[in-house]
Parts: sequence; C-alpha cells; structure tokens
Amino acid sequence: MSDGEVCFINIGPKERAKRMRFGVIAFAAALLAAVPLVTQGYNPLFRLLLFLPFAAAGTGFFQARDKT
Repeated sequence: MSDGEVCFINIGPKERAKRMRFGVIAFAAALLAAVPLVTQGYNPLFRLLLFLPFAAAGTGFFQARDKT
C-alpha cells in the first residue's frame, strides 16, 4: 500500500480466528499428505496435488493477517 491510502478492516476478530484456524488445519492436512507422497517415492506429478491444500492454507493465513 502506498502512502496516503487508507485500509479498512472488513472482518472482525471471530472471522479472523476462523480463517487462521482454517489455515492451520489446511497446512496440517497438506503436511500429513506430503509425508507419504515424498517418503514412499510416489510419482512427482502426484505431489503437484499438494499445491491445493498448501494454497488454501496460505489463503487462510494471509486473509487472517491482512484482516480481509
């Protein structure tokens, strides 16, 4: 954000906590799915599917942090 811009918070503390909780759960699920995919030598193309839960986790974290 540049100087002079005003940022308005559009979600409250409960919604931020909910989004952070979602981010943590999605990250944990992605890690749990990643362990067997990496350690058991699955095809690397299957590992691309991990992008979805990691992206969901990032979305939850960033929305909670930025209060959007």
